Amino acid sequence: MPAATASAQDTITSLQRIASQVRRDIVRQVHAAQSGHPGGSLGCADFLTALYFHILRHDPKAWTMDGRGQDLFFLSNGHISPVWYSVLARSGYFPISELATFRRINGRLQGHPTTHEGLPGVRMASGSLGQGLSVAIGAALAKKLNGDDRLVYTLHGDGELQEGQIWEAAMLAAAKKLDNLISTVDWNGRQIDGDVDDVLPLGDLPAKWKAFGWEVLEAEGNDMQALLEAMEEAKARTGRGKPVMVLMRTEMGQGVDFMMNSHAWHGIAPNDAQLAGALAQLPETLGDY
Repeated sequence: MPAATASAQDTITSLQRIASQVRRDIVRQVHAAQSGHPGGSLGCADFLTALYFHILRHDPKAWTMDGRGQDLFFLSNGHISPVWYSVLARSGYFPISELATFRRINGRLQGHPTTHEGLPGVRMASGSLGQGLSVAIGAALAKKLNGDDRLVYTLHGDGELQEGQIWEAAMLAAAKKLDNLISTVDWNGRQIDGDVDDVLPLGDLPAKWKAFGWEVLEAEGNDMQALLEAMEEAKARTGRGKPVMVLMRTEMGQGVDFMMNSHAWHGIAPNDAQLAGALAQLPETLGDY
């Protein structure tokens, strides 16, 4: 991996600081609600921080549902809503103080993202896994029809790839030459019932996506520099007649030692002592809500 230049290193350092605060937001949201999914949220904090604070061409103040003239992002594995809500709030889509309403009845920050509450930044409900790629294909087709040169991004869980709809969508994206679509997979090897290989092995993922007609890249999803380099390469491969897939190796629970190396924290909330232990490992960099 090439050494980062001074300005590039400043960017990496800044994103790492934001990601630390995002991780604090995650554990505090789930603890306050005593419900939610901290494991995958923590594992994807680096990616979503990089996406919203460096990669996406977007303007939170000019948000519209159709997203014309802006890059779009669709969260398919909607159970990791705590991390998405954090980056949306901290990048300016809604007040950071609203994070305190996570999973409250009649609030906008439901356990899985929904659209009827009108939360800026959310364009699809993603409670049921397997659907995000299909929706993103529609958005990518619309951009091509509208002459809009912006890109469409998605994020999926690796366990989600056990859904057949994903592979139907993968075929369609390649058949329609959707080279304005960049999809990513949180490749942590774990799902709610255990290791992915024990539940339903996915086989050779890079080879599968290539066989379905996609450009394929692999990245270390918890290494900010490697992640940025992979996403820049992904953007460079758009416009060549194929959709792009970035398979990101991550660790569920990244940043909190007792939540790592297991699927156990996929969907449970920390108690008071566990919250304190988690926060002690995550520097407060932007101020808690």
